[in-house]
This record gives sequence, C-alpha cells and structure tokens, in this order.
Amino acid sequence: MLAEADATVPHGSGNSMMSRNNYFNKNPDSSISMSKMDVIIPFSPDVPCDNNGQRMWWAFLASSMVTFFGGLFIILLWRTLKYLWTVCCHCNIKKKEAQKVNNPANSQVADGTAKGPDEKDEVVPASEVGWMTSVKDWAGVMISAQTLTGRVLVVLVFALSIGALGIYFIDSSDPIESCQNFYKDFTLQIDMFFNVFFLLYFGLRFIAANDKLWFWLEVNSVVDFFTVPPVFVSVYLNRSWLGLRFLRALRLIQFSEILQFLNILKTSNSIKLVNLCSIFISTWLTAAGFIHLVENSGDPWENFQNSQSLSYWECVYLLMVTMSTVGYGDVYAKTTLGRLFMVFFILGGLAMFARYVPEIAALILNRKKYGGSYNSTRGRKHIVVCGHITLESVSNFLKDFLHKDRDDVNVEIVFLHNISPNLELEALFKRHFTQVEFYQGSVLNPHDLARVKIESADACLILANKYCPDPDAEDASNIMRVISIKNYSPKIRIITQMLQYHNKAHLLNIPSWNWKEGDDAICLAELKAGFIAQSCLAQGLSTMLANLFSMRSFIEIEEDTWQKYYLEGVANEMYTEYLSSAFVGLSFPAVCELCYVKLKLLLIAIENKSELGESRSRKRILINPGNHVKMQEGTLGFFIASDAKEVKRAFFYCKACHDDITDPKRIKKCGCKRLEDEHPSTLSPKKKQRNGGMRNSPNNSPNMMSRHDPLVIPGNEQMENMDMNMKQYDSTGMFHWCPSKEIEKVILTRSEASMTVLSGHVVVCIFGDVTSALVGLRNLVMPLRASNFHYHELKPIVFVGSLEYLRREWETLHNFPKVSILPGTPLSRADLRAVNINLCDMCVILSANQNNIDDASLQDKECILASLNIKSMQFDDSIGLLQANSQGFTPPGMDRSSPDSSPVHGLARQASVTTGANIPIITELVNDSNVQFLDQDDDDDPDTELYLTQPFACGTAFAVSVLDSLMSATYFNDNILTLIRTLVTGGATPELEALLAEENALQGGYSTPQTLANRDRCRVAQLALYDGPFADLGDGGCYGDLFCKALKTYNMLCFGIYRLRDAHLATPSQCTKRYVITNPPYEFELVPTDLIFCLMQFDHNAGQSRTSLSHSSHSSHSSSKKSSSVHSIPTTNRQNRSSKAREAGHKQNATRMNRMSQERKWFTDEPENAYPRNIQIKPMSTHMANQVNQYKSTSSLIPPIREVEDEC
Repeated sequence: MLAEADATVPHGSGNSMMSRNNYFNKNPDSSISMSKMDVIIPFSPDVPCDNNGQRMWWAFLASSMVTFFGGLFIILLWRTLKYLWTVCCHCNIKKKEAQKVNNPANSQVADGTAKGPDEKDEVVPASEVGWMTSVKDWAGVMISAQTLTGRVLVVLVFALSIGALGIYFIDSSDPIESCQNFYKDFTLQIDMFFNVFFLLYFGLRFIAANDKLWFWLEVNSVVDFFTVPPVFVSVYLNRSWLGLRFLRALRLIQFSEILQFLNILKTSNSIKLVNLCSIFISTWLTAAGFIHLVENSGDPWENFQNSQSLSYWECVYLLMVTMSTVGYGDVYAKTTLGRLFMVFFILGGLAMFARYVPEIAALILNRKKYGGSYNSTRGRKHIVVCGHITLESVSNFLKDFLHKDRDDVNVEIVFLHNISPNLELEALFKRHFTQVEFYQGSVLNPHDLARVKIESADACLILANKYCPDPDAEDASNIMRVISIKNYSPKIRIITQMLQYHNKAHLLNIPSWNWKEGDDAICLAELKAGFIAQSCLAQGLSTMLANLFSMRSFIEIEEDTWQKYYLEGVANEMYTEYLSSAFVGLSFPAVCELCYVKLKLLLIAIENKSELGESRSRKRILINPGNHVKMQEGTLGFFIASDAKEVKRAFFYCKACHDDITDPKRIKKCGCKRLEDEHPSTLSPKKKQRNGGMRNSPNNSPNMMSRHDPLVIPGNEQMENMDMNMKQYDSTGMFHWCPSKEIEKVILTRSEASMTVLSGHVVVCIFGDVTSALVGLRNLVMPLRASNFHYHELKPIVFVGSLEYLRREWETLHNFPKVSILPGTPLSRADLRAVNINLCDMCVILSANQNNIDDASLQDKECILASLNIKSMQFDDSIGLLQANSQGFTPPGMDRSSPDSSPVHGLARQASVTTGANIPIITELVNDSNVQFLDQDDDDDPDTELYLTQPFACGTAFAVSVLDSLMSATYFNDNILTLIRTLVTGGATPELEALLAEENALQGGYSTPQTLANRDRCRVAQLALYDGPFADLGDGGCYGDLFCKALKTYNMLCFGIYRLRDAHLATPSQCTKRYVITNPPYEFELVPTDLIFCLMQFDHNAGQSRTSLSHSSHSSHSSSKKSSSVHSIPTTNRQNRSSKAREAGHKQNATRMNRMSQERKWFTDEPENAYPRNIQIKPMSTHMANQVNQYKSTSSLIPPIREVEDEC
C-alpha cells in the first residue's frame, strides 16, 4: 500500500515536495486507502497539518457560494412575496371599491365613519417611511464622494483593497492550502481586519442600493462574496486557502475615480490614460491569479495529480506573452482548467492588448512631447506666444524676433497652442530648440496658463489669422484670449494683433487692460490702410516704412544695379536709445546734424518731457521739432541705423573724448561715461534693458506731434481771425471734418464724373459686395484728411466699386470732406475713364473678397486683373498728359511745353498719347507670391521674398504680411508702435479711439487754441532736385550736403531718395519706374531726377491769402475744390460751370508765357516759414500736366516741394 500510495504522489518541487517528505517520515507505517469519501473530499499529502491528507478547499468555496446564492435566493424570494402581496392588495382594493360603488351607505356604516371626498386611506405610516428613507440617505451619503466623509471612506476602502491584494502577493509564495494559526499569523490577522471593514462597507452599500438584485450582481459585490467569507472559514478551520483572493485586483478599475475625487486628474487625456492602464493591469493580474490557482492545485477530477508548481509572477509572465501572441513555450498550462481558461483568455486578451497598448503608448508619448510645464531659467526672461500658430506665422515671427541685428536677445519663446504642430512646424521648432519651446494647450484654460508660467512671463503675444474669412470672429477669439490671460494674471503685458479697427474698442472694456503698462493692440487694417494712404501723399513711402520696422539682413551686391542701392537701404531699421549728456542744451537740428555727420546715425524724433505742474510731467513724441526744442537729460531718441550696436554711439558720445574722432566705430564707452555710471541715473534700468524708453502716456498723445505750445506758435495770430463758431475739424483737432452727408449726395454718374474733370485726386478701386467683410475705408481716408493739411490742399477721393458695399462703409465716411462715389466696377474702363484715372495722383486697388477663397494663388485675382487692366489702357492727350509729377519724373516748376523739356533726362514722351503703365498705382496683396503677376517685364523669381521684388521696392505693391514684424518691434520697444501710428494714421490717438468706440463717427468741434495747436505737426513730402536752391546739389552733389543744407536752412529732415530705376545707366531709358533708397550715406551721389523724402514743418499761413481758386481742370487745387462742391448743385449748373471754367482757362492761356518768364520766388529765409504762399493755377488748354508753382515773392530761393498741393 505504501508503494501504491507513493506511485500516486505527483512529482512536484519546492514546499509541496518538502511537505510530502515530512509527512512520509512521520508516518512510515500508515496506509492509504481510496474510498468513496476520497472522491468527494480528495486526498492530497500536500497539507502537512492534516494527518489524513485531505484538502478543505471545498469548505472555503462553499462559504462563498452559499453566501452568494443564498442572498440571491432571499432577494428573489422577497421580490416574489412582495409581488404577490401587491397583487393581492390590489385585488382587495378593487373589491372594496366595487362594494362602495354598489352600496355606498352600507360601506360607510360598516366602517363607522363617513370620509370626505378628498380624504384617502393611509397605506403606510409616514413615520416608518421617513425612518427607512433617512437611513438609506445616510448610507448613500457615506459611500458617495459628495462629502468629505464619503470621500475619505471611498479612498480608505480602495487603499485597504490594495493592501489586501498586497497580502495576497505575499501569501502566493506559500502552498495553495496550508495550516496556519490565526493567533500567530500576522498577515492573517491583518487580512481579517481588512475583511471586517469590507463587510461593514458592504452593508452600507446594500442599504443605499435602490435595486438590491443588481447590487448583488455587481463586480465589487462578487469580489466581496469570494474574498470575505473564506477569511472567517480560515479562522474556524485553522487553515488558509489562497483561493480567489486575487479578485481584489479588480478594485484597480476604480483607480481613476479615486484620483478624480482627490482632484489629481483634471484633464481628459490623463483620465483616459489612467482608465486604460487600470483596466489593463487589473485584468492581467486577475487572470494571472486564476492560472496560479488551477496550475498549483491541479484538476479535481484528476485528484489534483496533474498540478505544477508555478509562482504568481511566472503566471503574470505567462499571461503577458499569451496576450501579445508571442508564446515562447517556456511556461505553459498543464491542467485542463488552465488550458480551457487560456483558450478564452486569448480571445479577449488579444483584443484588449491590441486596442489598449497602442492607445496607452500614444497618450504617454504625446504627454511627454508637448505636455508638462515650462521650467524657467534663472536670469532669463520668457514670453508666451499664442493665437494663430502656423508654419508661416511662426517662421515670420521668429525670423524677425531672433534677428542677429537685435542686441543680445536673451529671451526664451514659449508657444502655446491647442493643436499639435505638423512635421514642418516641428522641424522649425527643433532648429531653434535653444530658444523655442512648444506646449499643447489653450490660453482659455487656467491650468495651461499655469503650465507655461504666464504670471512670470515678460509678455504675452497673440497672433491673428490675417487670412480668415470672418475677421470679426477672429478678433472676438483674440479678445477672449486677452480676457482669459488678464483674468489669470492682470499685470501681464499683452501685445495682440487685431484685424478690424472697430474691434479695438472692446479691449477698453477689460478692466486690467492698461496702455501705460505696455499693453498694445496692433490693428492690421488700420496700419495697412495708413501705409497705403501715405503712399498717396508720397509714393514709395509705404515700402520705406515697412522696411524700417522690419529686421532685414544686409545683402551685398557688387554690380552697379538698382538692387544694390535698394538693399543698402533695406538693412536700416528703427531703434531707440537715450541721448548722451553731451547733447543737453542743443537744439534738435543741431543734434540731428551731429548724429548724421559724426555718428552716422539718423535721428528723426525724440521723446520730450515737459513740466505741467508740481510733480507732474508730460512726455510727448516730437518728430523733427524746430529750433525751439532743446535736449534735456535722459532724452530718448528715435534713430534709423543698420543695427543696435551703432545706436549705442549716441549714448556713449562724449564731446571731450570723441570730438576729434573721425571713425564712428571708435566711439565707445569712455572714462567720463564710466564715472557717470558710478552715480545713479535717472533712467529706469528696466526700460533701458528693453532699449525702448519709458512708456508714452496715452492721455497726452494728441500732442505727440506738436512742436509748440498753443501760445507760442508762429503765425498764431491767424487764430484770432478765424470763426470760432465754425466746425472745421473734429473734436480732437486732428482731422478735417464736415457735417454728415447722405450717400446719395456724393454719388456720381459717369457723365457727372466726366464733366467734373477730376485731376490731382485719389482713385480708390474697391472690390466687395453685401457679404464681404469690411476693410475699414475710414482708416484710408483719415490720413488724407489730417488737419496738418489746409483745406485747399486736400486731395479729392473717388471710390469706384459696388454701391451696396460702399453703403455699409459710408457710416464711417460721411463726416469727411471731398469724398465722392462712382458706382461701378474697377474692371470697367468706362468707369475708370470717367474718373480721369490718367490724371490721378494715386490709384489704390483694394479687395474685400480676398479671404473668401481657399486657393491662395487666387486670393488676389481681382486686384491683379484691375492693375493689369489699368496698365494696358491708352489715353488721348486732348485733356492733358499724365501728371508725371505724381510719379516724380518731372519735378514741379518745370513746364513741359518748353522746347528743351520734351525729353526729360533721357525720358522721351509721346506728344499725344500716354499709357496706363505710367499711372501711379499701389495694389494690396494677400498672398506675397502673387506679386510676380503685377509686373510682366520684371524677372522676379516666384520664391523671392516680397521685400526683394521689384513692385514692392518701387512702392506699387503692399502686403499685410510686412506688418508681422511689428509684434517683435513693439515688444522690444514700447514706443515703436506709437511712433508708427503717428506717422501713418495722421494722428489717431487713444482718446479718438475712445470717441469712435462710443459713437463710431467723428464728432465736430469748435476751433480753439488747443485744438488748432494739434495741427502743428510734421508731414511727409517729396523734394524735387531739378530746380531751386538745391539744383547745384542735384547734379552730382552729395546727399550729406543736401541733408545739412535742408536741415539748417528750412528745418526739413531728409531720410530717403525715390530714384528712377535706370538712373545709374549711362544711356537714356524709357523706364519710368522708381525705387526707394533709405537713409543713404553722406557721400551718396545725387542725380537731377531724384525725389527726396523729407519731413516738412507745418505751414500756418499757407491758407490765408487763398480766397478764391481758378476752376482749371488741370489743377489739383481747383479740381479738389470743384469735386467737393459738385454734389450740391444741379446737373445743369454743373455743365454751365464746366464751360465757364474752360473759358477762364483760355483767358489764362494768354498770360502763361509771361508768368513763365517771371522770376520765381519761393520761400523766406526763416526756417519756421518754409512753406508755399500762393499757388497760381495754369489753364487746361495747354495739354500739359505739370504746373508751375508760384509763391509769394521773397528774398531767397527754396526748391519746389513735391507734396500734397503740388501732386496734380
């Protein structure tokens, strides 16, 4: 029998083998007999504490089964009895109701009482229902996470479940069934404590459950059934069965809920990641526990003879290689139960593995790549850039922000966007990885703002989508971003791009928005229209200003071509620096001349500080002020230079140390400067660090351009003679104003426009309809109606386009004088001829439909077609030649009718026909690459950058993309945006913006000394070199000599040249195109056909003697006056007036030669009075476009000024 028993023992290893050996050593004479009881209670010698070698696993399993099925039976029985009781009660109620209906009197007598109609039988006492409900509510609160107690209890149950699972991991190294004393086994005691707690929690859950049946079948309930009762059985039997305690691993599924209760998980990605991981791990561990149980126990019908010894972690390994379909074969299931389980587990486990693992990997990798938080570097600032983050916007921003010409950009750029970057944008970030970081998130989420450390950022920059189909929606999005950022950190400096001018008013509604602290809104529509308007006053100025505020690298060209001189000017930018104390007490012209001649710097403006009273001062930006402005200590200067290091010369200059130095590169910090540095400076180190100066107060901004106080203005005596009761200007005094007019009064038909004989005007060709977004034509008109022009100097403006679209814009235009509308289309040559486009000073081509087209190459199709259409037109000279003066080919003062002026400097003109190619045009483009289609005779490559193309260099094309650089310029310099808005908008101020936000229209104001003083500001003009006192310099002279002479004599500040493209060629050329040269060097050689960009002082007396104007059709002044009044007279009167004008022109023709022979006297010697006095108008019958500008007789000469009143 002993041999037979020994043959039935499985050949195991480990603890099981040792137990069997010990058992046989203790009982050598025992005999083992197989009986019927052994089939029910299988024999196993693996249990060392049982002399009979019997397993008791069935007792542990039976306790769980009895509990589960017993409770299920009781619940079902209760429901059945309750249902039967309800049915019976329902039948009794129906029977009683039937008795009441048949015999109501008897029923009342039988009851003993008579109930009213509203009384009802009480079925259940109210006190009993309230008690049960309160207990149930209390239990529900205890197990929920709505209260602190509930959250603590839920977290505690989860923690104890994980603890019980840990005890299972420890006990898994012991045999499946072993004899353990409860009083001596510490782990069993802890496990008992945990399970008692789980039992109490189970009772709470049972009481709070609404549906007891579904509660009994829940996963957590099943886990309790198969883990709690076996513990009590183990205490009673002094045995331990590992059993189904592995089911505690299913509690891990609730891990994400626990973390959410604790506010640890807040984002959807993190919640999803924890959910996937917890489900995967809990399923894995639970399945491994089942394999561990059956493989170490064996099959019951085999009397546990086919078991094998596997540790729990070997089972975990087996399940992983099975799910991944690898299956090395080193570990495998031997029992029938194990193999059967593996068959079904492969189906579900493989599906789970294939679905969960890749998703988990994607979430983890994505989180590591663009998640996390920004870690700031000590001693290094950072900015946050958000909004429209694309490859184009980011590349343009980084190209300008990280330009090498900037002085030590020690700033880290943090991009925040809710969409992960594509491969191209990601490659761009990697190229700048030392200074650029990207985080995925939204500025509307405070958590994401905390990740990028927005509270410690130096500034936040918001980029706008310039090509969006709905500009108002884009502005609304950016305004919401500003609100979110300001709500999180009110003191953060924000620079945002806005598309529409009227949307800037919404920023003023944000309480923490503060212009004084550096918050700025760059309105692209406002600045774009302002740049184009300045080109109407001085062609090519838009290109020059765009290049000045953009960072361009110097490109050296050896060949003597126009590109060489253009690119030398492109390398100049605008910088600011504090002036040295050596300049204190000097006048602005003296300092400007010293900086240009000795330091090779061009000073164009300063920030002046004036005292208003006790402890109060006002800072103003003065552009080219006069001799009366003296330099003060700590004056901030605005310079044009090639890089920031050159501008340092103005700060380091010392008269004692650098007076004899001729090489400006040797001007560096001297000993005197070091001595000054030892004493505290009045300048703020923070502002000096930014190289931008102190912020200009917006409250004083209307006088930014003012050169004088109201009581000391030269020529101020004219104010006393003005009608103070007449409203000629708006309430701020910055713009010309007239009472609002109905649009029908300014509409011209083709015949009316033809009879008006417009000349010297501005034609605005606009494409748009009722569905197009508004481009903001007010921003185009405002610079042309600035108050520093006299009324007779204003150019008439004629809009050609859809009347439905212009009606939508008219609300913002009805208070401007000399504005007309010709309903039609810019593609119609009849409409263009009706407005005399060949006699205009500038033709502007705009489109409001550009952003409604998906194909980028077709966005500018309307503007390109209109431009090519105009250039291909031919004009008869019966009315007059094209005004070459507006193109700058023939300077004012030269009469083309003279025999020696037929070919002007090699430019042969046809006698009777001129072409549309000579018409001055500026075309707005959306897509930079479309600039190649504007000029058919250029050789620009399609991949050439916009600023290197010929149309842009000539000032005939403008794209809104050039304004992207203003974001960087504004960040590095607080006053740059103020300066550029002062230059291009005609004087728009924050106060004016507040007024427009209230009423959306300019309000007229009475002329007072304060408002009239606002007219005294500089304007841009073009100076012709063909004639006048500078004629000797125009033929081979040096630009530096011209600069000094104009500055000393007439207070005119020259800053660039507008030169014929082929002026450098020895042979005459038919090309009439010009290009821009910015800030030429001192020794730059001039040619007679050059036009000089200059800043000219305001003329107070130019409009006094001009009491009447001749109605010459070729005069810009007469035509402007005529066009402004033509809408207020009947059509028949217009014809009579036109015929009278022609008669007057014939009378004046007889005296034309006499006027030409007279000596031309131009200006006085006084710099403050350098302005035109009288303007004689030439007749139209001479068939010529140039006029001779005659001025009041004075004692000396000044060159003719190509400005607004001379462009005709």
